[in-house]
Amino acid sequence: MTTTNTNLSGIRCLFVTLGCAKNEVDTDRMRALLLDAGASECYEVDEADVAIVNTCSFLAAATQESIETTLQIADQAKAGIGHLPIVMCGCMPSRYGSELEAELPEVAAFVRADEEDGIQSVVARVTGRADADPQPLGNEVLRTIQGASAYVKISDGCDRFCAFCAIPYIRGRYWSREPEEIAREVHALMEGGVREIVLIGQDTGVWGCDLGDNLDLAWLLRRLAREVRPYGGWIRVLYLQPEGMTDSLVEVLRDVDEVLPYVDIPIQHCNERVLRSMRRTGSAQEFKELFQRLRDQIPGMVLRSTGLVGYPGETETEFEELVDFVDQVGFDYTSVFAYSQEEGTVAARLPQQIEEDEKVYRTQRLLDVAEQLGFAATASHVGEVVDVIIDGVEETDQGAELVGHAWFQAPDCDGAVHIESGEAAVGDKVRCRLVDSFCYELVGIMLKDEQRG
Repeated sequence: MTTTNTNLSGIRCLFVTLGCAKNEVDTDRMRALLLDAGASECYEVDEADVAIVNTCSFLAAATQESIETTLQIADQAKAGIGHLPIVMCGCMPSRYGSELEAELPEVAAFVRADEEDGIQSVVARVTGRADADPQPLGNEVLRTIQGASAYVKISDGCDRFCAFCAIPYIRGRYWSREPEEIAREVHALMEGGVREIVLIGQDTGVWGCDLGDNLDLAWLLRRLAREVRPYGGWIRVLYLQPEGMTDSLVEVLRDVDEVLPYVDIPIQHCNERVLRSMRRTGSAQEFKELFQRLRDQIPGMVLRSTGLVGYPGETETEFEELVDFVDQVGFDYTSVFAYSQEEGTVAARLPQQIEEDEKVYRTQRLLDVAEQLGFAATASHVGEVVDVIIDGVEETDQGAELVGHAWFQAPDCDGAVHIESGEAAVGDKVRCRLVDSFCYELVGIMLKDEQRG
């Protein structure tokens, strides 16, 4: 680890993260940089010398939440400790730029997503450490995650320009992180006690397309498998597009033990006309053939997807086609979203915008089908003996219970395994028999060595 000047010693930083897992990774990077410069972390407004708010602006609702959270912090500070410098980072500054300065005078500094590695100097300036001169960390990778699972970004930006999505305008064009930088980060996380690495990006399946040397995601997974193997670790990949499911990637998912046979492919829709309007590819028939191929070639594979309803011009017939498609394919997990009319996107200017009450109805109808399938998929694991990574301990009416997740459950989004008795620490991998299920949750009994056969 490169050592910086400890010129931020005594500065207490409050970190607030809004939005997706990619923002969680960015916040952790900034936290690591600031702690390495001598700052410390606090968890209450009245304890902080500076607040770092990492914002989301993917949807209008997320933008509003980011603004409200920032103003709430300012109001709390004003009512307690007085002035508190607020640094707004991430998607909102990236999307709206200089417009924010006049709209949010409560904010001391705005930091775009591509400027976040300079957070040390920004904090030094807004806290009055004008003489601070943090040294650059170069290519060193710092993370502060303490727990069983960690997200690792392998890319950022997006070149797809889907008609409904503002990400390319917020995050810019697609770029892949260098493989050895990713490998160092994974190694450091495993050394720190992490046992599952979840690879994320805007479009993980095309990782390496801009690096040359015939690098691709399958190659990267084999490389990272070497890092996690000595620790008994797992690797999971999220946010794959249908076009990214190459033969070589299927082979890795099937044959490399450390890479979980868990496939996350957000299709958004299945109707070809709607997909073309979205500026996406595919059709119901193509997707059915893809998912059948995956199930044939990767035995026991778990399949997650995403449906977007209420897109401009989506007819009732086209919506029902999506419902029937999801029901027929039988995804293990399906996220359902209502279309949001986002400023600056192509779809926002389309005619035939769907009424909000109709979007709510369609969202709930597809969600009902998704949950019926998901609950059944979860229940199908009852009776299995599986490894469970312990994520934490929860207090219940019956006392403390261990909570973890099995290989077929992505952390934070797919449910958990609840173990009522037994001793284990966070990050431990324990053998359990799954004995019951409720919704997406499972109940497990930890097995003793002589019971594991």
